[in-house]
Amino acid sequence: MLMRIGGRDVEGIDGTWIEVKNPATSEFIDHVPAGTKEEVMLAAEAAETAFQTWAKKPMRERGKILFQASQKVRDQYKDLARLLTLEQGKPLRESTDEIRGFANILEFYAGISACQNGEAIQLGIAGDCMVIRQPLGVCGSIIPWNMPVLIMGWKIGPALLAGNTMVLKPASSTPLTNLQLGRILEEGGLPPGVLNIVTGSGESVGTAMVKNASIRKLSFTGDYETGCRIREVARSSLKDITLELGGSDPMIVMQDADMDKAVDGAVRARFYNAGQTCTAVKRLYIHEKIAVAFIKKLRERVETLTVGNGLGSKVDIGPMNSEEQREKILRIVEETRNNQEGTILTGGHSLKGTVYEKGYFYRPTLVTDVMSGSGLMTDEIFGPVLPIMTVPDLDCAIREANNTRFGLGASVWTKNLSIARRVFSEVNAGIIWVNRHLTVPPEVPFGGMNDSGTGRENGQHALDGYSLTKTLYLGW
Repeated sequence: MLMRIGGRDVEGIDGTWIEVKNPATSEFIDHVPAGTKEEVMLAAEAAETAFQTWAKKPMRERGKILFQASQKVRDQYKDLARLLTLEQGKPLRESTDEIRGFANILEFYAGISACQNGEAIQLGIAGDCMVIRQPLGVCGSIIPWNMPVLIMGWKIGPALLAGNTMVLKPASSTPLTNLQLGRILEEGGLPPGVLNIVTGSGESVGTAMVKNASIRKLSFTGDYETGCRIREVARSSLKDITLELGGSDPMIVMQDADMDKAVDGAVRARFYNAGQTCTAVKRLYIHEKIAVAFIKKLRERVETLTVGNGLGSKVDIGPMNSEEQREKILRIVEETRNNQEGTILTGGHSLKGTVYEKGYFYRPTLVTDVMSGSGLMTDEIFGPVLPIMTVPDLDCAIREANNTRFGLGASVWTKNLSIARRVFSEVNAGIIWVNRHLTVPPEVPFGGMNDSGTGRENGQHALDGYSLTKTLYLGW
């Protein structure tokens, strides 16, 4: 599959390719061009040209085009979901939800396009002011491999509605669905050059996007170390940077919680997408009075989960996206065993010796008796491993929840409103759920604190982030 620049398929200047493999089988699916800074320049130029017309369209007209495009996506959701499962690995059910989620995001921004009014300020004898918002220009987005379609929607929805054009870089292991969506959006009425997709490595294409002076804003979702490098490279310019860098989200279960509902929540929010979700439950804190019963129910549920090829009809958990990701999890769990930092209650191994041994599979794993300050509890574990700690009270739970440099999301499971308010007030996280976890509809602003990043995605907050205020002062 080829890059998409200015409404045209582009093969790439240096003629080298990146292979895309099915993580369930390790088999070749397709390949994409290994882009360079030259393709980034071409894409930025195409975006600048398209911006001159796109920005002048009324916002409501831009919203209509996004809505038309979303309907094209819905019409082709089955093919898109299958393609996403082939390259990413997640179960077909999850891929279908993600494709529909992408369409929902575009529909949300189309829906608010008619409600974006300016502001009038009456200053009496000093005159009057009118304040409007105008687009930034060409924007850039770097998309991760774990939720490539949903996060593409988070970035292009507000950016394009605000009147910007965009250069987008998909992850090298999951570029195919992003490229296909780019073509479908053009079929739905998006003018050529408004959205340009350049494939390639972060080192070449990503760095070129950060350095390109025509790209006025860059939104990146990925790991903390890469986000820091992006900020460092961009330091010499005034380019606006939004960073979503993941987290180590705690789930706190108090003694008055609905146990069955909380167990279901823990299973879904930890093992969805094989645990490869930035807002997934990464740490579980259970009140000691219910811990034994809770862990027993949790283990029973986890051991019923079916691991296998995401195209299978009864698969709960697909493979991890790459061998590298699985090796990280294998190493972390092995170190936990060797250092006696926790007890492997269930799981803790790959599927070698089975029909799935060629894929990047890993059994869902529960680790109990984890000590405070362990890397399992402070770092982001991006895979199907759930460390568990019992706590004597809410004070301890909040203290442990904040014992990390990250601050993306957190949840508390309780029937007590006072407990929920304390967690909301005292836990360092950009989003706090009560009796649920993981859900992030497009209306809800999303982003983190501390080392989880800067800026916000979704909702009106994201739309504001892709525009600038401009003031007209009338003196009479």
